[in-house]
Amino acid sequence: MCDTYKKLLTCYDSLRERTAFKPQLGLVLGTGLGNFADTIRIVDRVSYHDIAGFPTSTVEGHKGQFVFGYVDAVPVVIMQGRVHYYEGYDITDVVLPIRLMKLMGAQILMVTNASGGICKTFQAGDLMLINDHISSFIPSPLRGTNIDALGTRFPDMTDAYDPKLREIIRTTARKENIPLQEGVYIQLPGPQFETPAEIRMAERLGADAVGMSTACEVIAARHMGMRVCGISCVSNMAAGLTGGPLLHDEVQQNADLAAPRFEKLVWASIVAIARSI
Repeated sequence: MCDTYKKLLTCYDSLRERTAFKPQLGLVLGTGLGNFADTIRIVDRVSYHDIAGFPTSTVEGHKGQFVFGYVDAVPVVIMQGRVHYYEGYDITDVVLPIRLMKLMGAQILMVTNASGGICKTFQAGDLMLINDHISSFIPSPLRGTNIDALGTRFPDMTDAYDPKLREIIRTTARKENIPLQEGVYIQLPGPQFETPAEIRMAERLGADAVGMSTACEVIAARHMGMRVCGISCVSNMAAGLTGGPLLHDEVQQNADLAAPRFEKLVWASIVAIARSI
């Protein structure tokens, strides 16, 4: 048994000492959406610090806990704060929480994040349904010995973001009168914001939005057979498209302004997805 799998099982055993809750859906909350977890019917909370060997976030505004409860009648586990590759963690630690949610019982993963807009028709505050991603600039979380108990050596990524789940989110956005963009997300390592030249490169590669998370998490989820969907909040336009410097405070402020629409769409989409299963 490889060290990565041993660590995962240690975390699972430690978590199960604190809760027996079995979720149907796992939700990762990105910048600006952290308060969503406080709106559900909460059954339990477990701090990352209380899980043996679990990586903890060092980013301001990320609370660092699992929240267990119900969105309407849907049992969910919510990551209120994620860890990032740029924080210095090994990529297997970055995706460990996703693998842990699957072991807990979650069959569906919804990822959210704040991103920089690359597509010139986007503007700060837009919500973007992720239909694909580019992960070529970060190490694969599947690198090294394959953990056969989790998934196949060469998982298919043709539909990394489940087409049926995407259609449910589109339909939900229309019903809720929430404007929704759609596009390709690219994950770059960070933590520095991208240069204008890097944004031009990303645009030529086909990316519509850029961030420092998510794609690696989706790879790990698909490796384990989870169905995945994702929504990104375009919290700012990327470098070279604004005429000024990029500031983290601006990203946070714009994400906070978009949060009510974001939360409404996430809640309604989770309910609709559960009904479709």
